Amino acid sequence: MAKSVADAPYLIAPDPAAPRLTRQVTGVDHTGATIPMSVIEERPLTIFLNGAEIVTAMTIGDYPEYLALGFLRNQGMLKDGETVKAVEYDDELETVVVRTDSATTYEEKLKKKTRTSGCAVGTVFGDMMEGLQGMTLPAAELRSSWLYALADRINRTPSLYLESGAIHGTVLCCRDRPLVYMEDVGRHNAVDKIAGWMLSEGVGAADKILYTTGRLTSEMVIKTALMGIPVLASRSGFTAWGVEIAEQVGLTLIGRMRGRRFVCLSGADRLIRDADWSAVAEEPAGSGRKGAGRS
Repeated sequence: MAKSVADAPYLIAPDPAAPRLTRQVTGVDHTGATIPMSVIEERPLTIFLNGAEIVTAMTIGDYPEYLALGFLRNQGMLKDGETVKAVEYDDELETVVVRTDSATTYEEKLKKKTRTSGCAVGTVFGDMMEGLQGMTLPAAELRSSWLYALADRINRTPSLYLESGAIHGTVLCCRDRPLVYMEDVGRHNAVDKIAGWMLSEGVGAADKILYTTGRLTSEMVIKTALMGIPVLASRSGFTAWGVEIAEQVGLTLIGRMRGRRFVCLSGADRLIRDADWSAVAEEPAGSGRKGAGRS
């Protein structure tokens, strides 16, 4: 049975001071002045499944077990009913080995795939599209007051992005409450970490909202749908195929969510406008996440 986390505070949140995630460097600005800077670390993580090397991801290095599980789950390599027997991370070798009760290695299967140019980890597209056949997501309630509350709470949460920039964030939310906040150099990595956490903790998806700082592309929409999450929201914009797939599976899609503004391009009939948008404060310049003036 899926766990109920609706009344929980942040279960996981970024720690800008975490060791090994950033490095202090010295640069020179446009005036010639010397300035200290914090920059994001980037390191490889190789994921193995039942003895087969699946992929090497470039990642910041936190929550490697969640990233591995979520990547395998979102690529359709961990099937429903398949039991994960072990997830073993080796810090020195920079590997995660996932072992299940299946004898399939997926090695030959992967050789026949074509990878797209995803962000940090490419996406094996075939099985993901197949997984959407006949899918209809639950028609979850969504209130505009939740969106405004989430945007405000997420923007006030300490993060690696506000510390160093050059990073994406993804937040799993329940109603107006952020639950799990993950960051990484690629938006796909951040989403996969969320998926891995949900799989590890047995947390259900039917009443959740997924927030991302990244673009609402077809790959992001597909991953959200395969996770069973009925609402996807972002600070950024849309692609046409992302909107088309969202409409196909019944995913509520919210983009350009900043301050009092947002746009719904799929599922507008499921959105309850219960907040006076004119009473919502505009987002102060430079206070928000990626897409709000920093790169």
